[in-house]
Amino acid sequence: MTVAPSKIGLGGGCHWCTEGVFESLLGVTCVNQGWIASNGENSDYSEAVEVYFDPAVISLADLIEIHLHTHASRSNHSMRGKYRSAIYTYDNSQFEQATDILNGLSADFDEAVITQVFPFISFRQNKIELTDYFYSAPDRPFCQAYIQPKLKLLLECFNRHVDQGKLADALNSVRQNS
Repeated sequence: MTVAPSKIGLGGGCHWCTEGVFESLLGVTCVNQGWIASNGENSDYSEAVEVYFDPAVISLADLIEIHLHTHASRSNHSMRGKYRSAIYTYDNSQFEQATDILNGLSADFDEAVITQVFPFISFRQNKIELTDYFYSAPDRPFCQAYIQPKLKLLLECFNRHVDQGKLADALNSVRQNS
C-alpha cells in the first residue's frame, strides 16, 4: 500500500530561497512555490512554499528546524507582510504538532523566534518560468548571492538530510560556468 506524502507550508524569506532549500532535501518529493494565505492576524498572501515530504525519510520536526535556521526567523523587519515567517498547517492535528515543535525549538535560539503557526487557507502558484528557480539556473547572480549561502548552511548543519548528488550537480554547474 502506498501512503500519500505529507505536506506543510513554509514562509520566511523569498520563495525562491525557500524553494531551493527544501528542494535540496532527501525525503522531499515536491515543492510548490508561490503565495499562501492563512487565518489569523494577517490573512493576506505572502511568499511561501508547499513542501510535500515522506515522513519515513524526513520528519516534520526536521523540516521546521531547517526552516528556522535558513531564514531570518528572529528578525521582525519591515517586509514581514510579504515575507511572513510562518508554518502553514493543513489540519488541527498538524497545527498542534507544529506549534509543539516550534515551541521546543525556540529554546535553541538566543533571540526570540517570531515564526508563527497558521492554518492554511489557500495557495497561489508562481508563474511556471519562475519555479525551480535555483535548480533551473544555479549560476544566476541572485542564486549565488542569496540561495547558495543557505545551501552551504544546510551542508554544514543538516548534512544528513541533504540530497548530496542533486546539490553537487547544481554547484558543479555553477563552477563550470564561472
